[in-house]
Amino acid sequence: MTDEKDLQQDVKTEQTYTENDIQVLEGLEAVRKRPGMYIGSTGPRGLHHLVYEIVDNSIDEALAGYCSHIEVDILPGDIITVRDNGRGIPVGMNEKLGLPAVTVVLTVLHAGGKFGGGGYKVAGGLHGVGSSVVNALSEWLEVEIRREGHVHTQRFERGKTVTDLKIIGDTEETGTLVRFKADPTIFTETTEYDFETLQKRLREQAFLNAGLKITFTDRRDEQAIKSEEYCYEGGISSFVEYLNKTRGYSPLHENVIHLSLSDGEAAAEVAFQYNDSYNDTVVSFANNMHTVDGGTHETAFKSAITRIFNDYAVRYKLFKDDKFRLKGEDVREGLMAVVSVKLENAQFESQTKAKLGNTSIGTLVTSLLNSKLTVYLDENPAVAKVILEKSIKSAQVRAAAQKARDDARNSKKLSSLRMPEKLADCIWRDPERTELYIVEGDSAGGSAIQGRDRNYQAILSLWGKMLNVEKARLDKVYTNEKLVPVVVSLGCGIGDTFDLSKLRYGKVIIMADADVDGSHICTLLLTFFFRYMRPLIEEGHVYIAQPPLYRVSKAKQTFYAFSDEERDKYIAQLGGSADIQRYKGLGEMDPEQLWETTMDPAFRTMLKVELADAAQADETFSILMGDKVEPRKDFIEKNAQYVTNLDI
Repeated sequence: MTDEKDLQQDVKTEQTYTENDIQVLEGLEAVRKRPGMYIGSTGPRGLHHLVYEIVDNSIDEALAGYCSHIEVDILPGDIITVRDNGRGIPVGMNEKLGLPAVTVVLTVLHAGGKFGGGGYKVAGGLHGVGSSVVNALSEWLEVEIRREGHVHTQRFERGKTVTDLKIIGDTEETGTLVRFKADPTIFTETTEYDFETLQKRLREQAFLNAGLKITFTDRRDEQAIKSEEYCYEGGISSFVEYLNKTRGYSPLHENVIHLSLSDGEAAAEVAFQYNDSYNDTVVSFANNMHTVDGGTHETAFKSAITRIFNDYAVRYKLFKDDKFRLKGEDVREGLMAVVSVKLENAQFESQTKAKLGNTSIGTLVTSLLNSKLTVYLDENPAVAKVILEKSIKSAQVRAAAQKARDDARNSKKLSSLRMPEKLADCIWRDPERTELYIVEGDSAGGSAIQGRDRNYQAILSLWGKMLNVEKARLDKVYTNEKLVPVVVSLGCGIGDTFDLSKLRYGKVIIMADADVDGSHICTLLLTFFFRYMRPLIEEGHVYIAQPPLYRVSKAKQTFYAFSDEERDKYIAQLGGSADIQRYKGLGEMDPEQLWETTMDPAFRTMLKVELADAAQADETFSILMGDKVEPRKDFIEKNAQYVTNLDI
C-alpha cells in the first residue's frame, strides 16, 4: 500500500516536471550515461563484450572475403589490441559530416559500412554502434589503418577525439589495428580480462569461418606469455567434433553430417553428429554471432529434423505401431549440432544479438534439410538406423518416465497434503521470506532443525549420495528416492512440468560438509537443478552455504575460520596460541554454533549460484559428471587452482 507521504511526494514530483527536465545527450554521452543499453552490463560480461565488438568488425571483413588473419593481444595493464589484414577502415572525408570516415565510425552512433552501399553484403553488425560504443566506454582508444599506401592513426579519450587523423608512415599492407583500454570509471567491478572467456569466443569464430586464422596472445605476464592459434579447415564440422570431444561423448556414427544451401541472398549450413549421452546441444549462429536464445533458424532446424526422421521411419516401417511418432526431445537425445546462417539485414532482438528474428532464414533452413537430409539418410541407411534406434529408445524411456511421474503424482508419496518425512517445514508460507536448507545426514539435519529460526527456515535432511542425473535416463530420475523429497518440498515440479510460480521457498540453500564428500553432494544437487529445474538457477534462487572449517578460541574470544589462512590470522591475533577445533562435518556443530556460523542471516556467508554462460555450464556438467574419465581428469588438473570458485 502507498501511504499519504508517498502520495504527496508523487504530486510534488509531477508538479516540478518541466521542459527543463528534458535532457538531450550529444555524441556518445548516451552510451556513457547508460552503457548497459549497449553492452548488457558493466560487469565482466560487458567488459568482454568490448573485445567482441572490435573482433566482430574484423570477422565481417573475413565474411566479405578480404581478411584471412586476425591477431588479438592482451597487453600489460589489460590493454587490448585487435589487428586484421582486411581492407582497412576508409579514411576519406565524409562529405555530410566533414570528418574522416574512420572518425565518423568511432564517434557517431549508427554509422558504419553495414547499412548499404555495398561495403558488406553480410555482417554481424546491425545497428552500427559497435566501434563507437567501445570508443565511448574506453579510457582511451587508438586506431591504426593501413590503406592506400599509408599508415594512418588517430587517438580518442572517453569517446572524444584528441588528435586529428594523420599519416605516420608508408606501407603496401592493408588492415586495421584497434588498441584500447576499458574505462575503470565505467567498469567499476573489474577491468581485468579472463583469458579463457576470450579464448572460447575466438576459437568459436575460427570454427565458424573455415580457413580463417586467429592468433590470441596474453602478454600480461612477461614470464609466462600464452599464445594460441586457431584455424579449422573443417569449419563447423570440426566444431561439432570438438564439442563432442571436450564433453567426453562418444559419437554413434563416424562422420559428422554436414549440409549447406544458399539462395543467393542468404546461406545456411548445419553440422551434427549423435553421441552416447542423454543430452542435446544445439548451438546456433547468425552472421557469426552466437544466438544464445536461438531464433527462427534454430527453431526451423529442430522442427525439420523431427519431421524428417519421423517420415523416414514411417517410409521404411521402423515403428511397430503405425500411429506412433517421435517427439522433438526424442529425436534430439544425444544430438550435438551447430547451425550457422549468413544473411543480409539480420534482425536481432538487441545489440547483444541473442535471438534472430528473420522468418525467411527459417524457411531456408527448412528447405536445406528437406532437400539434403532426406537424401543423406537414404544414402546412409546405417547412420539413419543407429540414430532412429536411439530416438525410439528415448521415446520408450519418456513414456516410462511419464508413467512414473503420473504414478508419483497420484500417490501419497508426492501428495501436496503430505510433505516428506525428512522435511521440517517452516511456519511462514510467503516464498519471498522463506528458505529451504537441503542438508545431508540426520546428524547435521538435527542440529540445523534445532538451531534454525522455524518461522522462515525449513530443513530437508537427505541421506546417502544422490543419483547422478547426468548418467541416468528420465524414468530413473522421476522415481529416485533421494530426488523425490527435493521435488516435493520445492513444490514446483520437474522437467517440462516445472512451474517456478509454485516454488515454496525463495531461497534454496545447499548446506553440505566442507570436504570432498560435501562438494560431491553439492555438485550432484547442482547437476540435478541445472538439468531438470534450470529456472531455479536462472532466477537466482539457489545458494550454497559456507560452513566454517575451524573454531579458534582463547579465553572468552572465539572466531570461526573458513580457510587455513584465516585460521592462522586468528591464531596470531590471539597471541600465537589458541584452542583449535577442526570441523569434520556439520554434525559436529551444536545447534547454536550452526546457527551462528552458517544460518544466521546477520553473519552467515553464502554463495549465490548464477548462470553466467549456459553453454559453458552444460559443458562443465557433462565433463564433471559424465562417464568419461580423461576429460574430467584434464578439467580438474587445469582448474585445481580455482577450487573455491563455485560460479557456473
